[in-house]
Amino acid sequence: MAGSRNSLDLSSARALQEELARRVRTEWRGGRLRRVAGLDASYWGEMGIGAAVVMSWPALEVLEERWVVQEVSFPYIPGYLSFREVPLLEDALKGVRQPPDLLFVDGQGIAHPRGIGLASHLGVLLGMPTIGCAKEPLVGSGEEPEDRRGAISPLCYRERVVGVALRTKPGVKPIYVSPGHLIDLDRSWRVALEATRGYRLPEPVRRAHLLAQRVRRLLEAAGRPPGLCPPR
Repeated sequence: MAGSRNSLDLSSARALQEELARRVRTEWRGGRLRRVAGLDASYWGEMGIGAAVVMSWPALEVLEERWVVQEVSFPYIPGYLSFREVPLLEDALKGVRQPPDLLFVDGQGIAHPRGIGLASHLGVLLGMPTIGCAKEPLVGSGEEPEDRRGAISPLCYRERVVGVALRTKPGVKPIYVSPGHLIDLDRSWRVALEATRGYRLPEPVRRAHLLAQRVRRLLEAAGRPPGLCPPR
């Protein structure tokens, strides 16, 4: 966990990213999926909210919700989001009683300037399969996928395919899927597509986003952190 809980200068942060990037593996190392989790973060002033929603697979029934509220010291800097959000997401996930087999993360996987976006960073630290599901690309270029569910277009960066633009619903913008850790690209986008239920985002990420927003509203109403939520 070196470097995830304290503010770092950018040179140290970059060096840590480069070290972690060398440990990323983009081949499937998981087994049978029974449970998955969606992870997302939100903010209220200087406080960060980490949200984790565990769901059954493939039914995607909510099994458990957890959140944490913590002070955030690392600033928002594009390309270094993991140093801000990994502590929140890791601590939220630590509280679950039914460990997931795969994580859907609202962020980038290897589609990152140094190949170590939030999903990859978290996956390496936890030793878990992770998929990055982002609303916008951070790096790379590619064509718009066809306007049909399941259409994909490669996302290329430095002459390497690092992800895909995936159309999860006709008439809406694609999402950008990249492998995080212990999973290959083809399985990443196929699993992400299978996890959608009529919305743009895969259901685990969508539910985690809704949970984080709900906690933020509690913070706003209470005017103070409510602490760790009880298990559902």
